[in-house]
Amino acid sequence: MYYLYVRVVKAKDLPAKDVTGSCDPYVEVKLGNYKGTTRHFEKKSNPEWSQVFAFSKDRIQASVLEVTVKDKDSLKDDFIGRVLFDLNEVPRRVPPDSPLAPQWYRLDDKKGERAKGELMLAVWMGTQADEAFPEAWNSDAATVSGADGLANMRSKVYLSPKLWYLRVNIIEAQDLQPSDKGRYPEVFVKAILGNQALRTRISQSRTINPMWNEDLMFVAAEPFEEPLILSVEDRVAPNKDEVLGRCAIPLQYIDRRLDHRPVNTRWFNLEKHVVVVEGEKKKEIKFSSRIHMRICLEGGYHVLDESTHYSSDLRPTAKQLWKNNIGVLELGILNAQGLMPMKTKDGRGTTDAYCVAKYGQKWVRTRTIIDSFIPRWNEQYTWEVFDPCTVITIGVFDNCHLHGGDKAGGSKDARIGKVRIRLSTLETDRVYTHSYPLLVLHPNGVKKMGEIHLAVRFTCSSLLNMLHMYSHPLLPKMHYIHPLTVSQLDSLRHQATQIMSMRLTRAEPPLRKEVVEYMLDVGSHMWSMRRSKANFFRIMGVFSGLIAVGKWFDQICHWRNPITTVLIHILFIILVMYPELILPTIFLYLFLIGVWHYRWRPRHPPHMDTRLSHADSAHPDELNEEFDTFPTSSPPDVVRMRYDRLRSIAGRIQTVVGDLATQGERLQSLLSWRDPRASALFVLFCLVSAIVLYVTPFQVVAFLSGIYVLRHPRFRYKLPSVPLNFFRRLPARTDCML
Repeated sequence: MYYLYVRVVKAKDLPAKDVTGSCDPYVEVKLGNYKGTTRHFEKKSNPEWSQVFAFSKDRIQASVLEVTVKDKDSLKDDFIGRVLFDLNEVPRRVPPDSPLAPQWYRLDDKKGERAKGELMLAVWMGTQADEAFPEAWNSDAATVSGADGLANMRSKVYLSPKLWYLRVNIIEAQDLQPSDKGRYPEVFVKAILGNQALRTRISQSRTINPMWNEDLMFVAAEPFEEPLILSVEDRVAPNKDEVLGRCAIPLQYIDRRLDHRPVNTRWFNLEKHVVVVEGEKKKEIKFSSRIHMRICLEGGYHVLDESTHYSSDLRPTAKQLWKNNIGVLELGILNAQGLMPMKTKDGRGTTDAYCVAKYGQKWVRTRTIIDSFIPRWNEQYTWEVFDPCTVITIGVFDNCHLHGGDKAGGSKDARIGKVRIRLSTLETDRVYTHSYPLLVLHPNGVKKMGEIHLAVRFTCSSLLNMLHMYSHPLLPKMHYIHPLTVSQLDSLRHQATQIMSMRLTRAEPPLRKEVVEYMLDVGSHMWSMRRSKANFFRIMGVFSGLIAVGKWFDQICHWRNPITTVLIHILFIILVMYPELILPTIFLYLFLIGVWHYRWRPRHPPHMDTRLSHADSAHPDELNEEFDTFPTSSPPDVVRMRYDRLRSIAGRIQTVVGDLATQGERLQSLLSWRDPRASALFVLFCLVSAIVLYVTPFQVVAFLSGIYVLRHPRFRYKLPSVPLNFFRRLPARTDCML
């Protein structure tokens, strides 16, 4: 994408237009109907601007570029001089060429005669890859007003803050001073880090030297801005706690642990100031209680801010534990097609689209294309790849902060769609250029918002290193040596996403909270009837292969195709006679299946599937429930209806779980003598089976068993078999259930 660049550097010897002997100059760059202006200086004849203007070549409707210097005036700006450029004479520059050196140009008046003053300019034709492009005024932003609006439409690269797990092991406290000496204290510890607050259980040792030995986990982000605040409190009443001591610990001085070896414990002083009234005087007494703790920043964990199913980074926090990269990921964000209008401006629908891509710690944001349903970005970004089993996420959003959106009532950037690409599904060194549908789920159903055209290439530096990664555990080893509980991971992930969104919102231009949360799938853990159905049918799809094999074997046993059944008999006899061929035959069969399926291997990376997600067949009320707030904001009758529906579904699940428990208890009752006759029969059967199997070769037993299973339907009965009848008569504990 070609742009005409104009760099306005400075001016000198500008004429004075008032009695003070100075002027208030600014520069106006005009090309056809597009006009850009620099900031103006007051009372300065030698101003310096150093501003760049970029005009899209596709929208150029003139053959002459006009650069005019004017004097700012309250009534009408005065003309000082101008410089004209013929676009046919403008040089072309393509990086990595060095920047074009600016030159001094004499100013001419409106008649073309020389005027007083000179202007330093550089004019060239370049592409969007030019280093001046990100900070340049763009002709696409001609309708955007204000510095904030211009900043919100530029492309930027963001880095995620470095996140740590903070482990606080609270061991004990000593010499506490409760106000009520006549009762046993109920002491607990409350820890606060920023917006995170956790507390221990109440100590079982009801003394002034309580013990806990309990771990509290937090998420901390560099740079560490807030200290860890600990307070030891006594539960004096059901809704009243008394602070027995408090301390603040800066995180900069806390030990950093890289492995499972414990760090040293430390004693921290607890401060408490008590004012005692003695007669008419007030005296302040300081108690010096202590608390014994082990605090460390865990560098051996990966702080999960994304779901492990589509995480883009799996490295531990500590950089000392990182392995070398295995390749490079290149992403070209080309264009979008058929975008839907996202807002109304001047009585018509419009969309100001931009893209955000996240992989690892690097976030990228493209520039915003103003008022276009077919935006073209043509921007390229690269990432280092450390694990092939990771996912890059690309989201498209509508910019609602170009025209004073922040002042207009907290408008949010609307989501247009999202694409995920798993790197392990890409062939190395191949460029994939495909269009991906942009699908968004709304309360009234799924909607296609358009398509995005991407170019992706995964380049591998060492094939052996990449293949070796498949033998490594997915997460750092600390997740397996000292695993965190599921509830801890859920809570810590929520805190990590909150910290991430808060830090990225403080960047300039900000990457807003709704964008970060959508990219990180913050609400994916909430209950959804649609997702539950989709996951159920995914499980059925996984077991469909086993079910198909079972049906095929049933047809073999019932001689539906006699030729196939005879061949299976022959294969079975061969495997019984030569059992050493069983495993080689299985693996050879799997090899042949894999080679056969290679012809129909996927050629394109997968995209969001509405049928797999059951988004196209979801009931409107199910979608309304999915988009409901937590806690709910729906009317009571709707909540009652949803609760009754959930009870009916849970009742069916309860029945299935109960049936599975019944079958397991029947197996346990074989040797429990709960039914003495059944247990006696089974024990006698085991004795006879042991003797028969001892004196009979295993091949004979396997041969007879196989022939019996594959027997002709003429020798079969429609009634259940004897072992099945015996098993169904075994007792279970269902008769003991209330």
